Amino acid sequence: MLLRLVRTHLRPYAAPLGAVVALQFVGTMAALYLPSLNADIIDRGVVTGDTAYIVSHGGLMLAVSLVQVVCSIAAVWFSARNAMGFGRDLRAAIFRRVGSYSAREVQHFGAPSLITRETNDVQQVQMLVLLGGTLMVSAPIMMVGGIIMAAREDIGLSWLVLAVVPVLGVSIGLIVRQMVPSFRLMQERIDEVNRLLREQITGVRVVRAFVREEHETARFADANAELTDVALRAGRWQAAMFPTVMIVANLATVGVLWFGGHRVEDGQMQVGALTAYISYLMQIVMSVMMAMFMLMMVPRAAVCAERITEVLDTESSVVPPAEPVTDLPDRLALELDAVTFAYPGADEPVLREVSLRASPGETVAIVGSTGAGKSTLVNLVPRLFDATGGAVRLGGVDVRDLAMETLWSRLGLVPQKAFLFRGTIADNLRYGKPDATEDEMWEALEIAQAREFVEAMPERLAAEVAQGGSSLSGGQRQRMAIARAVVRRPDIYLFDDSFSALDLTTDARLRAALRPVTRDATVVIVAQRVATIRHADRIVVMEDGAVVGTGTHDELLETCGTYREIVESQLTAEEVA
Repeated sequence: MLLRLVRTHLRPYAAPLGAVVALQFVGTMAALYLPSLNADIIDRGVVTGDTAYIVSHGGLMLAVSLVQVVCSIAAVWFSARNAMGFGRDLRAAIFRRVGSYSAREVQHFGAPSLITRETNDVQQVQMLVLLGGTLMVSAPIMMVGGIIMAAREDIGLSWLVLAVVPVLGVSIGLIVRQMVPSFRLMQERIDEVNRLLREQITGVRVVRAFVREEHETARFADANAELTDVALRAGRWQAAMFPTVMIVANLATVGVLWFGGHRVEDGQMQVGALTAYISYLMQIVMSVMMAMFMLMMVPRAAVCAERITEVLDTESSVVPPAEPVTDLPDRLALELDAVTFAYPGADEPVLREVSLRASPGETVAIVGSTGAGKSTLVNLVPRLFDATGGAVRLGGVDVRDLAMETLWSRLGLVPQKAFLFRGTIADNLRYGKPDATEDEMWEALEIAQAREFVEAMPERLAAEVAQGGSSLSGGQRQRMAIARAVVRRPDIYLFDDSFSALDLTTDARLRAALRPVTRDATVVIVAQRVATIRHADRIVVMEDGAVVGTGTHDELLETCGTYREIVESQLTAEEVA
């Protein structure tokens, strides 16, 4: 997964990657040449007292060092640009994929996990790409080159190198094998901490209202402790790598000095060559340490890559049509024909054989107990979900055959949870119509009974709205969401329990103001409150995902027991009569 992900998203950076490899090769070869030059200076300059040789070759060493420094700096610069571009492209790809998901896929992954994959997981893989350009490229060059140069200095000590490299490789491999499960578990623990943190921040008012601070603190402490335990376990194995490498390196250095000293004493080796051999041995060890550092990153990055790839490879259950329909009549009727919807693996469907029709100029209300499937039914129209059976038609065309832009441009959806974006009042209204004028926005606010509180704000339309609309009350958020739909003047209005936070007086005024605007439109209202829907042209009663009654308020009081129970639970006997 990691290799496929990196290869796919680094393909546009082939030329800069080639530059990195070339620069690292030149820089590493320069670094490998320096000990050999130093050995020559010792053997031919210092030992013989030839000052001119020392000066000339010292100048050559400075020039080679300058080449190494310049190449290293340039390689790091290119690597950093490649890694940052890679991270940017990968985050954009995840964002686009998540943006195409239906509500089903978002619920499957969960918002906290998607946020972690978009940020922390991408950062881990991005760091691996950065270190790959700076360490992984130079490490094998330095290792192979160091072995060749060490053998060139003295073939008699080569057995030490042949013994050191496999020992280091086996030791590090055993440690890395223990680290992989811990890194995989660590990412899951990060998901859990993010989920709890998001939940507690969002529900802070509820926590305080029920005096549950200690309980929530304990929940977070448990999740935090589990993450800490896993991180410590991985950290202990990680910490064991450096001492292991240093022990092997120091023992190898002692061996070189011991056996090399005897060879110098026997005249089989020069002092400068011994010095160079030790330098090459250190370079080989350093290359192993660099590879080791990369190996510490690889397990965690591999886990993150799996999680990222899972998001990128998951296709939305709402698939755009191959040959989309873009033409619809001016006035649209909404029709649901034997619609069934079930979640994957569910024992029972949420909706069963639901059929209804809403014509232009008609207001159809949907009412039922909690869990009856009312919101799911409304969400099928804009294709937040796709029906698993039957068909949802708009103007006689199945919504699955419509171009997504065409479908959404004809709908005005006010969701059950009124969500506002961070920005100004005008910014939020222009989500409904990007080119809306101030007059249009004020008119929409007036219809939604929101003009009064917006005018009371010092900045009026330029007033700032906090993320999620938390700076406004529940009723104000609902009225803003309704105004956002009204400013669009859609052909079909979908109100999903959008009046629940309004008092009865404001509810009545708002519905009265909506009638002239929606006279030629199709209106579907999901509501729990009978006062909101009793004057609808037609009321559809749902229970356990099925339609159990259809008619006007008076007709249903006579023919539908479920509706009568709902009415009697909210109205007095005199009001029912």
